[in-house]
Amino acid sequence: MTEPGSEPPPPYSSGRSSALIGAGILLSRILGLLRQSLIARYLGTGWVADAFNGAFRLTNILQNLFGEGALSASFIPVYAGALHRGDKEESDRIAGAVAAMLATVVALLVLLGVVFAPIATRMFVGGFEGEKLTLAIRLTRVFFPGAGLFVMSAWCLGVLNSHRRFFLSYVAPVFWNIAMIAALLFFGSRRNDVGLAIALAWASLAGAALQLLVQMPTVLRLLHGLRLRLDLAYPPAREVARNFVPAFFSRGVVWLSTLIDMQIASFIAVDGVVTLLQNATTIYVLPISLFGMTVSAAELPEMARDSASGDAAFARLRARLDAALPRVAFFVVPSAVAFIVLGQAVVAVLLEHGRFMASDSQRAWAILAGSSVGLVASALGRLYSSTFYALRDTRTPLRFAIVRVVLTAALGYLFAFPVPRLLGLPAWTGAAGLTASAGVSGWIEFALLRRAVARRIGETGIRPRLLATLWGSAALAGLLGFAVMRAVPAQYHTIRGLAAIATFALVYAAATVALDVGEARTLLARVMRR
Repeated sequence: MTEPGSEPPPPYSSGRSSALIGAGILLSRILGLLRQSLIARYLGTGWVADAFNGAFRLTNILQNLFGEGALSASFIPVYAGALHRGDKEESDRIAGAVAAMLATVVALLVLLGVVFAPIATRMFVGGFEGEKLTLAIRLTRVFFPGAGLFVMSAWCLGVLNSHRRFFLSYVAPVFWNIAMIAALLFFGSRRNDVGLAIALAWASLAGAALQLLVQMPTVLRLLHGLRLRLDLAYPPAREVARNFVPAFFSRGVVWLSTLIDMQIASFIAVDGVVTLLQNATTIYVLPISLFGMTVSAAELPEMARDSASGDAAFARLRARLDAALPRVAFFVVPSAVAFIVLGQAVVAVLLEHGRFMASDSQRAWAILAGSSVGLVASALGRLYSSTFYALRDTRTPLRFAIVRVVLTAALGYLFAFPVPRLLGLPAWTGAAGLTASAGVSGWIEFALLRRAVARRIGETGIRPRLLATLWGSAALAGLLGFAVMRAVPAQYHTIRGLAAIATFALVYAAATVALDVGEARTLLARVMRR
């Protein structure tokens, strides 16, 4: 109830939060691309690069399982709710209990991962043999402790985001990238491939520690110190644990999808396929991180503060979704088109130097184009999942994630092996089929999420006319960018790529401004003010 004559406070705008998250992610991703570029320069796409990327992806799964996705879905709604009520004692107790539970479980899993690294590695990349398998096992043992530190960094992110301290949590990975870049620059020309891969793994561990340590002082100030206690009897802590389980399994089935993809890729009888898959993934996740994750991460705490039931609350949730979806689509739709049409130019600019050749760029482009099939669905799906998490429903996204994994496994096998053989294509094209099949499954999961959200809070979405405008503008930009790319000789691949990308960006921006797209007008106004 509000006082007579007073108005309820307006809802908190997530625009500034999105900008802070985007700035942190952008800086981190730029350095991440530089890191991947240097790895491509020094390791190329040989068996050592495959072993390194296979071990890295394996331990990255622990971070994904326990880290930002599952933890944010279960921790932030409960913790942010306590903060919103002004109950400092409760919020501090929740944070300490969750940190204690997380540290205990993760420490045990890291220990098991180090001890049983040979079994875990064979489960993940069963197609590796001989020296490649031996090196992957050795690297896995180094990567696993770093994955545990990444998980604790995700707990810091949950605390910081709930207090609307967005920039630090998303810029912290910069320190991890800096550690690996420094190792590449120092050891790149001083060690052989195996020695460099081992040095990089240790640098990753050091960088993970830096990423955690840089966040801890601010987190401790916000919590007025940290009281670690396995407080399983505390109802809010039990609620976090209860919500974490389906979120964990939801991430787990996504992990299973990654496991299946990497297993299939490891059996494609061509050296470098696993590395090319990792390179394409690094580029593919950039727009998802910058736009899908940025907006959904900024919206989740606000949705959690306003997640009561009833028509008024559901109307506010719909309004947030209807405002956020076009902001994501404005950037992700052209990204998908650019990766499909100009993917070779993008890959060449970022990776084609040193031991990464033009033929590697063409293969990575095909894999990237396959990934782009589901790019829009993956980015928009994050917003619908965040809506369920804000409503403290982690089970519905789990059911749809299971559907996605089953489809990915079935279609992935077909597109990786029988389809290329049937069409007489080279074996490596199975990796492109693998990513394309995952994209198809992503669209099905997105459709299920959108329908379930509509049943829960009412119809939401992007206006069809706006979607048609975005796709049409991106298609026009892609055609002109491709024409520029064809006009420049292939030997000048960096100039060629930059010219094509610049043409695409300028044409898309001009077309959307001319067609009066609201997001384009807002972006132009911000640029003009600055």
